Amino acid sequence: MLPPPHLGGGVVRKISSAGRTDAVLTVQTSGTAGGYPRISHQKQTWIFNGHLHTFFNVFFFLPCDVAFAPGVLTKPARCLSSVYNRNKMRISSRDWFLLIFSGFWGLAMGAFPSSVQIGGLFIRNTDQEYTAFRLAIFLHNTSPNASEAPFNLVPHVDNIETANSFAVTNAFCSQYSRGVFAIFGLYDKRSVHTLTSFCSALHISLITPSFPTEGESQFTLQLRPSIRGALLSLLDHYDWNKFVFLYDTDRGYAILQAIMEKAGQNNWQVSAICVENFNDASYRRLLEDLDRRQEKKFVIDLEAERLQNMLEQIVSVGKHVKGYHYIMANLGFKDINLERFMHGGANVTGFQLVDFSNPMVIKLMQRWNKLDQREYPGSDAPPKYTSALTYDGVMVMAEAFRNLRRQKVDISRRGNAGDCLANPAAPWNQGIDMERTLKQVRLQGLTGNVQFDHYGRRVNYTMDVFELKNNGPRRIGYWNDADKLVLIQDSPLLPNDTSGMENRTVVVTTIMEGPYVMLKKNWEMYEGNDQYEGYCVDLASEIAKHIGIKYKISIVPDGKYGARDPETKIWNGMVGELVYGKAEIAVAPLTITLVREEVIDFSKPFMSLGISIMIKKPQKSKPGVFSFLDPLAYEIWMCIVFAYIGVSVVLFLVSRFSPYEWHTEEPEEGTDGPPSDQPPNEFGIFNSLWFSLGAFMQQGCDISPSLPHTGGETHKMEDPEVH
Repeated sequence: MLPPPHLGGGVVRKISSAGRTDAVLTVQTSGTAGGYPRISHQKQTWIFNGHLHTFFNVFFFLPCDVAFAPGVLTKPARCLSSVYNRNKMRISSRDWFLLIFSGFWGLAMGAFPSSVQIGGLFIRNTDQEYTAFRLAIFLHNTSPNASEAPFNLVPHVDNIETANSFAVTNAFCSQYSRGVFAIFGLYDKRSVHTLTSFCSALHISLITPSFPTEGESQFTLQLRPSIRGALLSLLDHYDWNKFVFLYDTDRGYAILQAIMEKAGQNNWQVSAICVENFNDASYRRLLEDLDRRQEKKFVIDLEAERLQNMLEQIVSVGKHVKGYHYIMANLGFKDINLERFMHGGANVTGFQLVDFSNPMVIKLMQRWNKLDQREYPGSDAPPKYTSALTYDGVMVMAEAFRNLRRQKVDISRRGNAGDCLANPAAPWNQGIDMERTLKQVRLQGLTGNVQFDHYGRRVNYTMDVFELKNNGPRRIGYWNDADKLVLIQDSPLLPNDTSGMENRTVVVTTIMEGPYVMLKKNWEMYEGNDQYEGYCVDLASEIAKHIGIKYKISIVPDGKYGARDPETKIWNGMVGELVYGKAEIAVAPLTITLVREEVIDFSKPFMSLGISIMIKKPQKSKPGVFSFLDPLAYEIWMCIVFAYIGVSVVLFLVSRFSPYEWHTEEPEEGTDGPPSDQPPNEFGIFNSLWFSLGAFMQQGCDISPSLPHTGGETHKMEDPEVH
């Protein structure tokens, strides 16, 4: 007995003729490439080339029928004749009538194929998007349609490496040669121009959930709505005039250009920083530099992978606390892991495209949760907004094919499944009809109303505005083209919001410190706040009576006032209770410091403590005999005296050893007097002291040292004061 149909396996079709089942044909997958199902060229030619498959359905529909499904291949054409021989059927006149009638019916329907081939191009890290792609095709192919004849979507999928332009070109040309009618594909900045250029040249429509492009591309349908209008409306509401805009070039410069134009009109101070090539260390250095510049408001426009890395670095440097505000400029606020931000105190706002309370989304989630994550990677987590866009993209293609069949448009690819690199290019003749029909599609999908303008961009869509709270993301409003930003009544974004305090119990954190907070003597006999007494206990009671709230005293578990760890940047004590949202108010003898004021707000102090220094006023004294010594310390004066004595002694010793200082006066010729009383050496100890004192006082002296002359004679150093 054959197994029932299931997603990803074979497809079983039972064809009934005259009340009995004549034949059963099972088709299976053959071969994979790059992790995705591939179809060999030999069988692909037979599987579908416009009318060949219709011919088989018309002339052999009695013994068997060939079915197609995602990732499924059919048996060769000879299987039909073998089935016919095994059943040994004879075609009666009634069968011939049905056969001829079916042929004319096919011509009347414009020879619309019962199996429509579509392409799929997926890049790295898009496993969940591929799972959504497969699920959407399976649900379409297996859903009953009583109003009109069904048709199957047959995908041809390639996994491309966007860094290799040749691989991107080869994948697209491979899809084109297989005769696909439209391509669903994802791109990044490296492959966007290649894909859009090929689609424009060959008239093949590209349906993509990737970031919207600003250029006009006739054959590109942008499933992702533009976030520009919603972001500017939110910035206007917050009245930001100074903030940092972090972006990467993967998403283009559309939002950056819009913000800069708005900044020029409103005199905003915007610091735009591209973080495309940043690593973890670069993120941390950037955040620390911005913190020194007192930047507290950020708009982050990054793709999911880089955004998550950026948020981890924000937490690592402690910038997720109160006083910081972040706006996530993407459409999947619930897709972001903000668990570490929930109790940090920072304000985080973003946009959400998928409404998980929508009945259509709930119904799909029931099917999604039943998928085997080993076979369908990414199914263990809720679908991201890009996966929801992928699902809607398949639905858009299916609806467009229905409209083409109703209009009896012949979309066959006869003569068009050739070389995409031909010069000149040979575009698909019916590509214009396909593109026009796709842009006319309007349906309700997982991302709300799906509708396009003549440029292929989403219009008339609605996105929700979310804000992170202690218990997770909470919807605070929505945005659309008609109403712009609309906030719900209980939103904390509204000014002067005081709702919620009267209807809940406020947690007041404090610390056991007498006489401020103490346990009563018989505290075991009491409950709650009655167990405590002290100045802060009475103060909290009076404040609660004055503003009319209920409160609960909570003693800080670690018994600390509050300090930030220099490595982890995490606050402990009562300050940590406030920063991470475990308490709303702290009533305690908490010292007001600069680092604490950066993360929490203080009231006016109820007590001022400190140390005072008293200094005696100096009295004026009359100058004495030795007052001239006051400018210098006694140690300095002692050094001067010793230097004076030392120089004199050295001068005396030098004069003793120098032969030029020894001299005798000879009596003049013709005189017969006694010898002179002048000593043979003028530099005795007293004269040396006298010479040093004169030099120190910058005054002259009658004696001076003798120096050797070049001529061999002695020369007296003459005092400049003498002349």
